[in-house]
Amino acid sequence: MCELLGMSANVPTDIRFSFAALARRGGETGPHADGWGISFYEGRGCRSFHEPEPSAKSELARLLRDYKIKSRIVIGHVRKANRGRVSLENTHPFSRELWGRRWTFAHNGQLKGVKKLPLGGFMPIGSTDSEYAFCWMLGRLQARFSALPKPALLDRAVADLSAELHALGVFNMLLSDSRTLYAHCGKRLCYLTRRAPFGTATLIDEDWRVDFAQETTERDVVSVVATQALTRDECWTDLARGDVITLRDGAIRLLKPGAPAAATVVVAPKPC
Repeated sequence: MCELLGMSANVPTDIRFSFAALARRGGETGPHADGWGISFYEGRGCRSFHEPEPSAKSELARLLRDYKIKSRIVIGHVRKANRGRVSLENTHPFSRELWGRRWTFAHNGQLKGVKKLPLGGFMPIGSTDSEYAFCWMLGRLQARFSALPKPALLDRAVADLSAELHALGVFNMLLSDSRTLYAHCGKRLCYLTRRAPFGTATLIDEDWRVDFAQETTERDVVSVVATQALTRDECWTDLARGDVITLRDGAIRLLKPGAPAAATVVVAPKPC
């Protein structure tokens, strides 16, 4: 299984602390040595970095750990290949343009029979079932809406398509259109929200401790989604299989299965 990292914040935020843990799992503290990638949104624009080498040994990953890129939405991925060879074109996150926005997608798991689904106007470049699923999702969205829909309608459409892919196997997913970060739990995914009063946190994968009270303001809200908890002294909440959450400006909402587009539940931070 690969590992995912996502972030949503109400202000441009530094992701280096969380990315350091993810990068170590790419071939050092974890077996995910078949490539890595990370995408940072700046408005509708998106900076993406990819390599088919282990992130734990990557000079580029080390540079990103030391280079303060601030973003309101981030998607990261370290890969353990099972379908599709180890190559740059098979390295997540994948991206495409739809409705004048840059969409970004990362996935872990296996989707049996996904390549039998008919594609629309989007074609994969590599050979992974993940990229195929991404292209299928965008094709279905394009067929359903002629232009960018209101967030509530898009939320429901993404949840419905995620449920279809969930039925094919393991579908842990992060997806963004630059305004919303979507997360679907197929087997394992967890999250936390940092807000005032901020405390300290220590990474599980290395001895790095941060006092967020020194790095933030009282108005900041930052939510992080990961395959497994990244810190040892914060309260991470596990999602249930089949759950879909939306993250906008750091606020998390759980989409109720089969409910109307507007039916969401605001997720409160888990008490420690």
